This record gives sequence, structure tokens and C-alpha cells, in this order.
Amino acid sequence: MQGQEMCHCSQRDHKLCSGFYNFYHNPQDEGLHPAPQPPAMSDPITLNVGGKLYTTSLATLTSFPDSMLGAMFSGKMPTKRDSQGNCFIDRDGKVFRYILNFLRTSHLDLPEDFQEMGLLRREADFYQVQPLIEALQEKEVELSKAEKNAMLNITLNQRVQTVHFTVREAPQIYSLSSSSMEVFNANIFSTSCLFLKLLGSKLFYCSNGNLSSITSHLQDPNHLTLDWVANVEGLPEEEYTKQNLKRLWVVPANKQINSFQVFVEEVLKIALSDGFCIDSSHPHAVDFMNNKIIRLIRYR
Repeated sequence: MQGQEMCHCSQRDHKLCSGFYNFYHNPQDEGLHPAPQPPAMSDPITLNVGGKLYTTSLATLTSFPDSMLGAMFSGKMPTKRDSQGNCFIDRDGKVFRYILNFLRTSHLDLPEDFQEMGLLRREADFYQVQPLIEALQEKEVELSKAEKNAMLNITLNQRVQTVHFTVREAPQIYSLSSSSMEVFNANIFSTSCLFLKLLGSKLFYCSNGNLSSITSHLQDPNHLTLDWVANVEGLPEEEYTKQNLKRLWVVPANKQINSFQVFVEEVLKIALSDGFCIDSSHPHAVDFMNNKIIRLIRYR
């Protein structure tokens, strides 16, 4: 029939088919309303971050696909919802604005009097926005260089102790073993708080199979104490966790620090890049060569 589309439905379903035909071709008919459509991918998304609401787009949240947010909003990770149906993230809501702005612009914008760099760094690490982490490191270097004269003093101690551990030789057979272990201690003092934060962004403890920044151990802004061990030959990985033995890594070089020589080399690289130089008057050359005391100064 001309003017009508052929319908091949059964007589039972013909009314439904006719209804859809009339709905789409006669939208002026009263009582007929379009079925609700699912939200478009470009529609605004509201996040509840620690009780603070933010509205943004899916494109912004997935602008860095390798980040945790990229994984969450691309469907690779499950998302939680609050009572209003908003995506809920149990993190600090105040500093999330800086993370969200970075997702939007790929540029780190902070107020001149910003005082929560450590918190922002931890949040950036949680969300795993790698370009933001790198931008924060560059910002800390910039702020550190803006400081006036500074002094850095490092005292190093080393000892050897015996560690005992069990070795599984067969499903039901264990034997007791022991080995010598080098234990390192570094007491670091600097008049530059920003330099210690910079150092903390480069050095990581390896504990329980995970890397964690030493910044979390920075209780005094001018003083940092590090304790770690070298690799122990034959010691099973689980024994490091069981005996609370922390190893030290430098990032992004991904190098494990198994000696004071390596530690001194890495700290010097970081300090010299931040404008420090070796104090020619102290310590005594013998102490410096023996890696006991390191003193560096910075003039502005």
C-alpha cells in the first residue's frame, strides 16, 4: 500500500508496531512521550570527592587513560555511588580541584601561597596521573630554588647484624638459616624544607612488596631519618615483610640502594641539581671519603 510501510508482525503484536509507528510519525499526538534516553557519553558527570561535589565531563576524566580515573571511567574499574547516585571517591575533596584542573588543561596552576604541596603530591600519586606527578616534582624544584641560602647536613651510620630465617626445602621440610645483613641509617637535616620534600619525592621504601615515598615519614619539616637494609642473599621475599626490613629505592631511576656509596651518589645528584655545593671547610676529607658526614651549602 502506498504511503504505508509494510508490517510483518503477527496480529498479536500489530498494535505495538502501529503504536511505535504513530509515535515517531505523529509526535503531536497527546499522551505520547519519548522514552527516556540513556545519558550521552558527553553529558556532565558529578563526582562526590570526600563530600565535595565536582561536575565535569567524561572526556576530562579519561584524558589520561593510564591514570586511576581513566580506568574508573572507561569501565576498567568499578565505581562507588553515593545516595544521590553521584560517583563517590573517598579522598580529600579540597585539593581535588587542582587535579581536575590539570586534567582539563594539562597545566599545574597553584596559588602563590599554596601550603599543601605534600597532600597534593600524595593525592596525585593515588590517582596515578603521571604527568601531574612530574609537574609537581618540577614545581618543587622551582620553589626550592627560589629559597635563599640553605644548608644540608647528612650523618651516615652502618652496621652489620645477623638475620635468622627459615627456608622451605620440601613441602613439609623447613630448615633454619642465617646470614649477615648490612643495616644503614642516615640522619638528614636541612634548613630548606622544600629540599627535603624534593628528596622525599625521589626516595622510596620497599616494604611488603610495595614502594612508598619517604615523604610520609617526614614528621619534622627540617629533619629526616632513614633506616634501611641491603639485599640479603638467600632471604625469602616474605621474610623482609615478616621481619619489617625496609629496602630503599631511588625513582625514577628504579635503582635499589644497597650501599652508602650509591646513596651518597644519588643524594649528591639531587642536591647539586637544586643548587647545593660541597662545603669545602667541613667535613674533614677523611670523613667525607668514608661516607660518614656530608655537608652541602647553597648560596642565593
